[in-house]
Amino acid sequence: MKILVVGGGSGGHITPAIAVVRKILEKRPRTKVEFWTDRKYYTNVSKIAVENQLNFRTRKVSAGKFHRYAGWKFVDYFEHMDITLKDLILGNILGFLGFIGGLVQSFWRLAGREGRPDVIFLKGGYVGLPVGMVAKVLKIPYVIHESDVVAGLANRLLMKRAEVVAMGMPFEKTEATPKNWEWVGIPVAKEFRKVSEARKRELKKAFGFCSDETLVVVTGGSQGSRNINEAIRAILPELLKKTAVGLVAGRKLYEEMVDLKQYEKWEKATLKSNFRMWEFNSAMDELLGAADIVVSRAGATTIAELAMLEKAVILVPFARLPGGHQVKNAERLKKNEAVVVVNDEKMQKKPEVLLEEILKLVKSPKRREELARKLGAEAKGDSAARLAEIVIGVGEKGKDGGKG
Repeated sequence: MKILVVGGGSGGHITPAIAVVRKILEKRPRTKVEFWTDRKYYTNVSKIAVENQLNFRTRKVSAGKFHRYAGWKFVDYFEHMDITLKDLILGNILGFLGFIGGLVQSFWRLAGREGRPDVIFLKGGYVGLPVGMVAKVLKIPYVIHESDVVAGLANRLLMKRAEVVAMGMPFEKTEATPKNWEWVGIPVAKEFRKVSEARKRELKKAFGFCSDETLVVVTGGSQGSRNINEAIRAILPELLKKTAVGLVAGRKLYEEMVDLKQYEKWEKATLKSNFRMWEFNSAMDELLGAADIVVSRAGATTIAELAMLEKAVILVPFARLPGGHQVKNAERLKKNEAVVVVNDEKMQKKPEVLLEEILKLVKSPKRREELARKLGAEAKGDSAARLAEIVIGVGEKGKDGGKG
């Protein structure tokens, strides 16, 4: 059997896709798997494959991202001229050209007998759109995985013809709900699992922190979040009086935050302060495992990882993303009393709002335990295995001449 996996555009699409590939190869070692991703993540995916001894070929595929911002009025684009000129106008022109290139490239590869897979697994995002559209034309069966409460544009355009639409978040079934929808959860890397108190103390010590002190880990993702970073800059002096802090500033924003290194004091390779900052940490499972409290954006994959780790979490959803999916992800969990949510705009105006919520949790271990337990209840540890079963099943059906 030949399976094509497509994912990229963000790390939140890569991690789950790799987890599913790992399960597919565990279940069917002789399966031929090919992984298509965008130029930005090609090196990362190839590296993961080699490091984990996963036998699949990685190829670049052209794709185009269309920049859209939820809730913006016309005047907002003039207030953000850097976004208007660079990201919105030129970015969308290049995005359209990339999309057309992806259509041509996908058709060229998939139309040939040798290149035609038995099934395609599309892990959401704009990278999968041209591949999925060509698959529809060529009648190649495909499976979609949607992580968020609100489906992205690419998935919305492809859902109708999908063999199965696997949902990362639970949804309410109605008479109008398509029969091919299934809640499977969000696959995460096997390293993201709850650690014992003893192990958490060991991890704190390994990162240089005092094993007995409460640790707050702040992250805006691999690229970082400027709004969260700036809020931490404003409240850090007060925060460090009560707790240790680890800040993952992000690859794009680290240089903007380098002045905070003044709070990170070392002596003979030993951390003598209760603050550390990283551009990015490749061992995020261990860093988050060491945390007592995590402050984060509300991306679906990040939430799934934190749920598997069973952490007390403060979410600061980014409201400007298309469909407001981070806000809706956070609202659903807040309704279940599984997380604390801080409004991004309020935090920008008054960073003390974030400080107040962090200190409440620092002072209340019992509250942290309740949040961790309820968030942990949201986790579906068999997500990758179930998705692998779905993809293999659809592939076998296609191979035997079934639908698609």
